[in-house]
Formats: sequence, structure tokens, C-alpha cells
Amino acid sequence: MKQILKLFKPLIIFIILVVCLLYVQARLELKLPDYTADVVNTGIQQNGIDKAVYKEISEDTLDKLLLFTDEDEYILNSYSLLKKTSSNIKKYPLLKNENIYILKKDVDINKLETVLEDPIFIKNMVDNLDENNPMFTPESMNLDAINIDALYMLLDSDEINTTSIIELLYKTASSVSSSIKKQSNVQSIFNEYKNIGINTRRRQLNYLYSSGFKMLIIAFVVMIISIIVCYLSSMISSKFSHDLRKKLVDRIMSFSNREYEEFSTASLITRTTNDVQQVQLFLIMFLRIVIFAPILGFGALGNVWGSSLSWIIGLAILALFLLILTLFIISFPKFKRIQTVIDKVNLISREILSGLPVIRAFSNEKHEEKRFDKANKDLTSVNLFVNRVMVFMMPFMAFIMNSVAIFIVWFGAKSVNVGTLQVGDLMAFITYSMQVIISFLMLSLVSIILPRALVSFKRIIEVLNKETSIKDPENPLSINTEKGVSVRFNNVSFMYHDASENVIENISFESKPGTITAIIGSTGCGKSTLINLIPRFFDVTEGSITVNDIDIRNLKLEDLRKNIGYVPQKGYLFTGDIESNLKLSKEKISNEDMIKAAKIAQATEFIEKKDKKYHEKISEGGTNVSGGQKQRLAIARALAFKPKVLIFDDSFSAVDYKTDANLRKSIKENLKDVTTFIVAQRISTIMDADQIIVLDSGKIVGIGTHDKLMKKCDVYKEIALSQLSKEELS
Repeated sequence: MKQILKLFKPLIIFIILVVCLLYVQARLELKLPDYTADVVNTGIQQNGIDKAVYKEISEDTLDKLLLFTDEDEYILNSYSLLKKTSSNIKKYPLLKNENIYILKKDVDINKLETVLEDPIFIKNMVDNLDENNPMFTPESMNLDAINIDALYMLLDSDEINTTSIIELLYKTASSVSSSIKKQSNVQSIFNEYKNIGINTRRRQLNYLYSSGFKMLIIAFVVMIISIIVCYLSSMISSKFSHDLRKKLVDRIMSFSNREYEEFSTASLITRTTNDVQQVQLFLIMFLRIVIFAPILGFGALGNVWGSSLSWIIGLAILALFLLILTLFIISFPKFKRIQTVIDKVNLISREILSGLPVIRAFSNEKHEEKRFDKANKDLTSVNLFVNRVMVFMMPFMAFIMNSVAIFIVWFGAKSVNVGTLQVGDLMAFITYSMQVIISFLMLSLVSIILPRALVSFKRIIEVLNKETSIKDPENPLSINTEKGVSVRFNNVSFMYHDASENVIENISFESKPGTITAIIGSTGCGKSTLINLIPRFFDVTEGSITVNDIDIRNLKLEDLRKNIGYVPQKGYLFTGDIESNLKLSKEKISNEDMIKAAKIAQATEFIEKKDKKYHEKISEGGTNVSGGQKQRLAIARALAFKPKVLIFDDSFSAVDYKTDANLRKSIKENLKDVTTFIVAQRISTIMDADQIIVLDSGKIVGIGTHDKLMKKCDVYKEIALSQLSKEELS
């Protein structure tokens, strides 16, 4: 896990930037419903009047307001007398006949709104005094006639019943909610503006344009932030997956053959590609949704929680949580199976493509098609199950969202009807509710990817945490190879980790610089295993292997292997051209060394016939060259490195006898200081070796020259006579 966290270290600044941008984006989006409510409530219903405060007021109206408040001084100090200039008279026509007061700029408008709330509402009641007004009738005030002007004169006098009338007015006002008072006050202010001669239509449009422009600015900023977040998220996830794949490949490259046996090649390919892709996809979703959705959801929830309708959102959240949890429990085991089945499909596909000539030769296409079809159907079946489960989520989510909207409108309409809620606030509440549900919807989409990403992540961790059985020593020694390399086997035994008995046992011999050591024996006797111990593809179980008297386990793998030229049984070639394969991407190998290696390997005869010579293209695996040509190119590749130890693991089997003889002769003439090992099945290939080791059931049954073994080793003699006549052997 620490290895994964280290990959985020160079990206931490970008991740913090993404989090900050997402926070800003969420806060901005949370402002839009408020602006929508303002547009409806203030811009449309209140004609652009946002505060229940007179910004301009006539002297007559001001005098009437002061009758219903004890805050005369504060109110008068909040306004200043408007000068009767021509421009002001043009703007306010009433100014010709009456004084007009204008609100001062430094006034606390919220405080003034509170002070004026009841006086404006009471004045509005008095102005609308009517026999049909259920809240305020002449009889309730013990008045005989409805005369508003007379009532104002009475209230302005020092009559004894004035106090009782005002008390009655305040008692009536106190029984009305603030929202209804505000609506009534705004209408009164609007009427006052019309009376003064203000262009209320223009003022309303100015408010709507201003609010709309602010909303456009917010939407534009949100769009820019979204683009930046998308770019940064893609960059972070791509960089992370790039580093993760590199780390995986580095770890796989350090594996010994034992680890390769535990993880199949197909599985390692899937883990390096498909599993990393799943983690990358989840990382993008995490940066763009998992961080953003809670900020938006909890922010919206905070704006509506405490409302009389908040129980609807709580019920919706509970339903969504239960839905996501249920689907997660059902689908998680299947996601684990998906990756396993993908491994199987990759394995079969790889086998079919690699073994296509054999399949065609045996007319086995139908069988392989059925084998692939079975694995393909298994993968399809699992995917269909998971997709069906997850597809069920979307209609259920839509049902919850629509149900929430219906419930809010149903119960909210009642509040609007009684005046405790405005239409714009109801619209904002619906928007906030949708933001909460959409946040959970986004998280639910992540929950579809999360199980598969977790499985993929676990499979990646398995590879990264797998300790290779062959490591560099803590305190490596250095080796001097100027005078060549002497290789000694000291009572070496080896057993595979899952085996019950040794493959080779008590092997002891020495190969000195300039000598050729040949290894021969029956199939399965341990020849290849023996030489695979030299470059430490496996480590010995018992005994030791030394180079120049230093145990190879005390050398760095790089120092050991850079002195070894290895030619495997199957000479694998890489996609590119002949030159890139011979140099194997090592720029230090000169063209002269490359050509010389090709000559020693007897490869120039067919290379020179190619149109592009050393720049002739090589397809994957070397499928566009013959087996013998592929083998000679593999030998030339090993020689081009100028190794001190050269290992041929049955590397002459595909070349004809003449080329075999010329090749061995050329190696002996040109590689006089190289310690050479040859594993072969042909007696003719090893007859001239300095020493021949004969293996039988993993043990040495003979060691010496060809002539010596013909006399003293029955196993060798039997192999030799099975291939050549006595005359040829002599």
C-alpha cells in the first residue's frame, strides 16, 4: 500500500487544487437556487423590490408611518430631503407638489426593515379599511363611519381612545406572519413608488437583468472550473496509471521463474492493463464526483434542513442508501469473478493466437472455437448479471427523484396557500432537494465502478507485494572479469518449490575461460535447469555456484547477468528490425560489433540477401523468419554483447549440420576467452567440447571428453550410437 501512496506524492499539489476548485464550484452552484428564488419572489412577485423599506417616500406617507411607531427619530435620521432640481422633478413628478425623502446610503437597511415592518403593515391596513376586511373593521375599533382621513386625524390627535386603537392595530399585526407582512409591505411600497411617479417597470427589469447577469456569471465560472477539474482529473489519473503500470512492470521484471509460475502470463497482462484501467477510471470518478458530491449534497441539505419539508429529503436519502447498499452487497462477489474470467479469456486467446499453425495443422479449429466460446459466454453471463443489477438502480433513482418533487409540491403548495412559504422559496427548495438526490445519484454511479476497482486494486497489490525469491544481496561484492570468468558448481542440488524431490542433485564441475562445456542427457534429465541456475533464473537449493570463486548469490543480478550471453531453446525475437534485435536497444553496441556477431552466428548469408539488410522488419516473435534464421539471430544477439560466459540451451537444433559445424568452428576461433556452455541433443554438436557432462535423472553419470566418455560412460555411448555409426564417431 505504501508503494501506491508514494505514487500520489508528486501529484498532491494538483489533488489539493482539484479539491479547492470543487469546493468553490459546489458553493457557487448552491447559490443558484437562491438567485432563482429571488428572481421569482423579488423580481416577479415583488416587482423588483428586495427589501420592505421605502427607498423614496413622500412626506405625507412618512408622516402617517410615524403615527404607528416610537422610532420617529431613527426613521427620520434614515432619510434625507430630496432637492427640487429639474432632474429630480423629471425623475419624481410628485416632487412638484410635495416633498420627497430619499434613503441615506449609510443606513443599515436590514435594521430599518425590522423597524418599519409593523408600521408599514398597520398603515396598509388602515389605508385598506373596509367593511369586508375580516382582520380590521370599523366596528372592531368602535367607529361609526369609515373615513380614513378622519381616522388619521383622530390618530394624530391627543384623544384618549387613540392609544386603544393603536394597541388594537398592533395586536392585529402581531397575529400575522412575517412573510405575509413582507408581501403586504412590498405592495404598499410599490404603490408608493407609483404615486411618486417612479418607473417601476424599469426598476423591476433592472433587478431581473442584474440577477440574471449574476446567474450567468456564476454559471460561466462553474463551467470554467468544471473544465479545469476535468483536465486536472484526467492528468492526475493518467499520470497515476502510467506510474502504476511502470511499477507493476518493474516488479514483474524482477520476478524469478518461480513467481511467473504462480501468476499466469495472461493474468499478469490483465493486471497490468485492464486492472490498472479500472483503478484509473475510479480515480477520475473519485476526483470529479466522490469529492464534489458530498460538498454539494451536504451544502444543499444544510440550506433546507429544519424546514417543514425536510422530512421528505430525509426519507429519500434513507431509500437511496438502502438501495445502494443492497446493490453493492449483491454485485461485489460478481465483480471479483469478472476479473478472473477476463484472465481466462486472455489465456485462451493467447494460446489460440500463439498456436494457430498447430491448430490448423490438426484441423482443431472447432474445438478451440468452442473452448473460447465457453470462456466468452462465462464472461458475458457475469457481465449481464452485474449490468442487470446496476441498471435496476437508474429507474429506481428516477422514481425517488420524481416522488420527492411531487411530495414537495404537494405539501409546499399548502404552505404557499396559507402564506408561510413563497413560490420562489418552494422552487429553491425543490432545486436544493434535487441537488441532494443528484449527489447521491452520482455516488451511486461510483458505487457501480467501486466494487470492480476494489477487486482490481487488490489484484494489483498482490503483484506489488509479491516478494521475488531471487534478490540482490544487501552487501554485494564486485567481480573482476578482465581475465575471463571461471564457473564452478559445488555440490549443487535444486528442487522446484512445488516439487517433492530434487531435479538435479550433487552436481560438481568447473568451467574455465576459453573452454567449452557441453551438457547432454535424456529428455527431462535437468539439462536446462542446470544452466538456468548460472544466471540465477532459479537459486540453488543446496550447494553453491561461484564465478571467479565468488558465490553468485553475493553479486548484484545486473553485475552477474551483464557478463552472461544467454540463448534459450526458443530464440524469441522482438517487433522491430534485425538491427534493433541484435543490439536489443543497447546503443553502446557498435555496427561493427553487430556485423561481427552476425558473421560468427552464420547469419550474414541470409541478412545480406534481404532488401533492407539489417533494417529488415521483424514481426512479433520473429514469425516472418524461419526457425533456423531465428536461432542464428538469437545467437548473434548474445554474441554482440561480448559476454564472458556464453550459454546455448539447445540453440543449434534448428540449423542444418553444415551451419552447425561452421557455427561451432567460428565460435571456437573467435571466443577464445569466453566460458561456453552448450546444451545439445546432437552428439555431433558437442564432440569437440573440452568437457562433456552426461546427466541421467538429474545426476552426473559421466564427465570428460568425447573419447573418454565413449570408453567409460555407457549412457553417453548409448546416446552416441543411437545417432551416429561407429565410423562417424571415430
